[in-house]
Amino acid sequence: MTTPALPKFSPAHLTLVAASLGFAVISLDVSVVNVALERVREAFQTDVTGLQWVLSAYTLVFASLLLSTGALGDRLGPRPVYAAGLGLFTLASVGCALSGSVESLVAARIGQGLAAALCVPASFSLITMSFPDTAARARAIGTWAGIASAALGAGPLVGGMLINAFGWESIFLINLPLGLIGVCLTLAHAPRGTRPAARSLDPLGQLLAVMALASLTAGFIEAGRLGWGAPLVLFGFAVFAACGAGFLLFEARHPDPMLPLGLMRTPAVAAPSFIGMAINFAFYGLMFAVSLFFQVVKGYSPLQTGLAFLPMTGVITVVNLLAGRLSARLGPKMLILFGLSMAVTGFLWLADISATTPYGTLVPRLLLIGCGAALVVPPINIIMLAGVDHGRVGIASGVLNAARQIGGVIGVGVFGSLVAGSAASVTEGLQSALLLSALAMILSIIVAACMPRKHQVATVTTGESEPQLPEI
Repeated sequence: MTTPALPKFSPAHLTLVAASLGFAVISLDVSVVNVALERVREAFQTDVTGLQWVLSAYTLVFASLLLSTGALGDRLGPRPVYAAGLGLFTLASVGCALSGSVESLVAARIGQGLAAALCVPASFSLITMSFPDTAARARAIGTWAGIASAALGAGPLVGGMLINAFGWESIFLINLPLGLIGVCLTLAHAPRGTRPAARSLDPLGQLLAVMALASLTAGFIEAGRLGWGAPLVLFGFAVFAACGAGFLLFEARHPDPMLPLGLMRTPAVAAPSFIGMAINFAFYGLMFAVSLFFQVVKGYSPLQTGLAFLPMTGVITVVNLLAGRLSARLGPKMLILFGLSMAVTGFLWLADISATTPYGTLVPRLLLIGCGAALVVPPINIIMLAGVDHGRVGIASGVLNAARQIGGVIGVGVFGSLVAGSAASVTEGLQSALLLSALAMILSIIVAACMPRKHQVATVTTGESEPQLPEI
């Protein structure tokens, strides 16, 4: 009797495993920290402002650098950039777990954000280089994005289980074995070489963008502790205005800008970017504020908080997979309008939440929000891809992804300023935040309604495109 041979995996498939592992831990760390907020606050005796910085430091750096790191990967090659980025992410994750203060935790989160920005575009490039066949490449990208989406959705539950068993540090230490496996697979099997037609770097534009976004975030976050009229808060907004104006002027004159301003006048880029920013503004802000509500007002443990989020995060993973097919049947514009309408209904319905509201009555509201938001993200990508020429797909995709991350940063900053204070303040602030979320969805409906209906979707090659981040 012969023993059946074990299946042999090609270098391309092992590269896909490596790329998916990195994208999974990066996506996981977007949502997993929410269930650790109360434990982090107890460990470091910090306030809501400190917790906002723990969350936002990661997303802020990730969003700020996303447009530039793709060009760096083009120049140096995706293999070394991805390996270095995943190695740095692993080290920064260990730094998070070993942090002795909230300041050191924020610093380590900044390192994670830098590493994530290096990894994501490079991981996409590795997949496109490893799978030259169009059909195989499409399947590989679907696997890569699907694993990341599942990791994002599972974040609160996985985090709750780890914290309950091993403490809050474990949500970062879990990245250590996964990161090391990913780095080893990348160095052993990923293809070498660079991508053609590499974009030039734009260091001054990048610096102005980072300063503008960081000062805006600082203004929103510190307003919760110091008040909206505090000199530091006003200074932050003033720096944002100055750096933002400088960024626009510099990019308008740069021969090869990081952000081509003409692209933002294209409806197929401007409208999806606004909608994507609004979705992340509402969703990331909601995750932060509701996490505090569950843990501070309801007294839930991290595991109970993760389970409480499961209806919303679970439906996101499932609906994201169905949205592409629904978009082909209904058209992307109609699906966007339908999803936004569901989301605004859920936000308004949830806005009467109080300390005595039974959890069972929250489930259908969370399902509406999650399902509605998940229906919107795939079709805004479809509209963007169909509305720009092939040579600009990469930068347009980067703009959309960066806009979504920026929306999340601002959402945590604004919602955090509303829920800062006592348990009563958390409840009142959450109610206001939900109404603000509903307003953002209504504005998005207006923007979506003004978009022209797309009866045909252009075929776009994936070789030059940046990744479509599968997170809400």
